[in-house]
Amino acid sequence: MCPDERHDHGYDLAQGGELPIRSEFIAWAEFLQISGVHPSRLGELIELGWLEPRRTAGEGYLFRRLDVYRTRKLERICDDFELSSLGGTIVVDLLDRIDRLERRVRELEAQR
Repeated sequence: MCPDERHDHGYDLAQGGELPIRSEFIAWAEFLQISGVHPSRLGELIELGWLEPRRTAGEGYLFRRLDVYRTRKLERICDDFELSSLGGTIVVDLLDRIDRLERRVRELEAQR
C-alpha cells in the first residue's frame, strides 16, 4: 500500500473504493493525538532508533499502530520511575522480550 493512497483517520479505500479498511499506519499528527506524547519526545525516540517510522514521499512519517501502545507504555514507565527516554526504552524492550518468551514457553508447554 502506498502512502499516497492513505485517507484521513488511518483508513484506506478498499478495492473499488467502496468501503474504507483500517490501515496499520498512522501519520505524525494522529500519532501525537492518540499517544499524547510531546513532539520533541517523539523526535527523540526516532533519533534513538527506538521508533522506526516509514518515510512518505513528502518527508512525513507513518507509524505502526503498535508504536502508539509501546510509546504510551514508555511514557507511563518514564513518569512512574522518573526515567530518561533511553532508560525507559530499555525497560519497555525488556518487558516486551519477557512477554514474547512467556508466550513461547506457553506454546511449547501446550505442545507436550
